[in-house]
Amino acid sequence: MNSNELEARMRAREWFHSLTVPPGAWAIIRVDGRSFSRYTEGNFDKPFDARFSELMTTAARSLLEEFTGRYAYTESDEISVVLPPGFGLFGRELEKLVSISAAVATAAFTHAAGEPVQFDSRVWIGATVEDVVDYLSWRQADAGRCALNGWCYWTLRKAGRTQAQAARRLDRAGVAEKNELLSRHGVDFDELPAWQRHGVGLWWETYERVGHDPIRGADVTTTRRRVRISRDLPVKEEYRRLAERLVLGDGP
Repeated sequence: MNSNELEARMRAREWFHSLTVPPGAWAIIRVDGRSFSRYTEGNFDKPFDARFSELMTTAARSLLEEFTGRYAYTESDEISVVLPPGFGLFGRELEKLVSISAAVATAAFTHAAGEPVQFDSRVWIGATVEDVVDYLSWRQADAGRCALNGWCYWTLRKAGRTQAQAARRLDRAGVAEKNELLSRHGVDFDELPAWQRHGVGLWWETYERVGHDPIRGADVTTTRRRVRISRDLPVKEEYRRLAERLVLGDGP
């Protein structure tokens, strides 16, 4: 068989290779830990563990740097990275964005934790800045819901309830009832660390660095860029305003 003909036939079966993020569209890469419920239960404190949050932040930073994103956000075992409309990485190929982002997160977390984990990935597409801000608001709202549910569930478990009993107790319980449950156990949800309730944000910031030029014999100031990590994000409308400025590249 002709080798050129064989190659053409084989490449034609790479059905999804031609899928790309549409020109001019915003893209958000979201990675999630695979089977992390089981992994975290055996390795970290519940409902929240500062070391686990640091590991997720490390992975988020690696993604932000690798993809030169505008903003990264992490809560629970997920990370979202915002890519602007004009990004051209990997020709905007969907397969590349998904596979490489999962690989970057997996490698960064595994290296920092000293044990292997796996992440999967997906790509969300938006047409406007408002779409992106809506997405980020959605994920932060999810962080709040998960934090409240997690604190209630593990408070009940630590009080002696079984998995089934804790799940039944929380089934169809409203926000006020869940807050009351925590209060009876001495936990004020609103006073818990902000990173547990609102997630962690990462973005680029510029700063000035003073150095010495030995040739001219004078101090010089240069502008550098670094990643800023915020564990005290605002919420609701204030968060939306912050997110809009960051994804537009206007700074905090």
